[in-house]
Amino acid sequence: MNNSILLYISRFVALVLAQVILFNHINFLGYINPYIYIIYIALAPLNTHKSLFLFVSFLLGLSIDMFGDSGGVHAAACVSTAFSRPIILRSVFGLSYEFQTMKLSRVGLVPLFTYVAALVSIHHIILFSLEYFNIAHILQIAKKTLFSGILSSVVITIILIFFRKKDS
Repeated sequence: MNNSILLYISRFVALVLAQVILFNHINFLGYINPYIYIIYIALAPLNTHKSLFLFVSFLLGLSIDMFGDSGGVHAAACVSTAFSRPIILRSVFGLSYEFQTMKLSRVGLVPLFTYVAALVSIHHIILFSLEYFNIAHILQIAKKTLFSGILSSVVITIILIFFRKKDS
């Protein structure tokens, strides 16, 4: 089996396990959780077949849903995030993305954080809107989206910087 395939499978398993074993149990102020499994969507190769990428993103969210008994909200949020990813990449990285010359390991802190924050925002808006599914809870949805989004974006950016490949 190809080494890159093994890397993506091990990353998938590691992120799901880290999310359900560790990060799902962090309840900052009772309602703020970091959702780090979004890293998998952020780090997917640019040349991945779109249908395969959407399907794997669905499986990622479904895995989190099965462990958390959350009824598919993570799966829907992951598919929406994966579907939006090319637009976000084009918006943040421009021509570097168009010509597929950009690498997340080489981008600066501000573009990296902008990219992560955009992915997390889309994910969290979908996730919490479906979780509550009631317009009467719009303030609760906004509060959870904002604060969990900030925490998730910061934690994901720190993880990406920490595990950044060193170019020689």
